[in-house]
Amino acid sequence: MLLTVDLDGKHITTIEGLRDPVTGKLDPVQQAFIDHYAFQCGFCTPGIIMTTKALLDKDPHPTREKITEALSGNYCRCISHYHVIEAVESLAGKVGA
Repeated sequence: MLLTVDLDGKHITTIEGLRDPVTGKLDPVQQAFIDHYAFQCGFCTPGIIMTTKALLDKDPHPTREKITEALSGNYCRCISHYHVIEAVESLAGKVGA
């Protein structure tokens, strides 16, 4: 977690910035969440997706333990977290391939 004042001059990507600007194709993380029904109302989903994107950019092959640890700051009351974990696990090893 960061304060916005600490981000002055930094490059920030939001959920909208994940989509390919040329083709309009969703980022693999966004598509995996759709494929695994790992979304609901949309209130917390962007945070979970962005956390997942950051995790996979840092560690393309995370274990289930690393996934749950990375996502521990995000909580959704609408869905079961097993959908989220399955979506992220489906990407392990595929991102950037």
